[in-house]
Amino acid sequence: MGRIKTEMVGQTFGPFKRDYTFRDLELFALGCGAGLDGREDLIYLNEHDERDPQLKVLPMYGAMLIVDSAVTRTIDYGYNYAGSLHWGFDIKFHQPITKMADQLETMVRLEGLFDRGEGRGLLAQHIGDTRGADGELLFTTESWDCLIYDGGWGGPKPPKDIVDMPEREPDARVEETIPFNQALIYRLSGDYHPQHIDWDYAARNNEPRPILHAISYAGVVMRHFIKTFIPDEPERLTRFKTRITAPVHPGDKLATELWQVGPAEARFRLVQAGDPAAKPHLNWGVIEWK
Repeated sequence: MGRIKTEMVGQTFGPFKRDYTFRDLELFALGCGAGLDGREDLIYLNEHDERDPQLKVLPMYGAMLIVDSAVTRTIDYGYNYAGSLHWGFDIKFHQPITKMADQLETMVRLEGLFDRGEGRGLLAQHIGDTRGADGELLFTTESWDCLIYDGGWGGPKPPKDIVDMPEREPDARVEETIPFNQALIYRLSGDYHPQHIDWDYAARNNEPRPILHAISYAGVVMRHFIKTFIPDEPERLTRFKTRITAPVHPGDKLATELWQVGPAEARFRLVQAGDPAAKPHLNWGVIEWK
């Protein structure tokens, strides 16, 4: 383990710029499983006229911007890249993406570095603000990474983060099997970590096959929620928060479990369909809308 550069805490990095067109928005939605049967979720995929495209945007696109390779390789505080896993995130949507082409700018602050202990890893907290070319704030993302090989360096302990979950059957449950090529599609949106494509790399990290990006399977949950609670109105989302608790492998059959806990608030978790004893993949999830 190298020296953890705690002096970087509090520094802001960027701007990280990303140009997009409607094609990038469609590619991202495909990487979150949209259009599996050629008919579902076409609101994210059918631009109707490429000369004047009109799409609904899957809001999870905003969370992807803080974890793409440009960001993770730039904010290098001395961690072992091989052990980098996404731990959780909380994204607040101030305005929906409505433009079919724009340049986004994200500024990312390294908010904190926390020590879980030897053998348990380091937690890194980042907070990113993303604005459109007109300067309007679109979303703010608090993102956490776990660096599994970098614990025990003597840093502060991570803060508690408690989300109460209902103790009843879910109000809705949606199942979906992850295609074997979903990670290969999603990575083209900008997260090129070898753990998502390299079988030898996966084996060295004790995985049976390359794992799916967490933002991708969080996008699956978001699609399920929108279809169930606010059909065809993704722009109504104002918040999506989750902890990433177990990897997903392409080919897994998953189930999104959803509970409505208020007029415009839900809880969720993502589990293995047919295996109630398995550890959830996403847990302590919060969704808010307007």
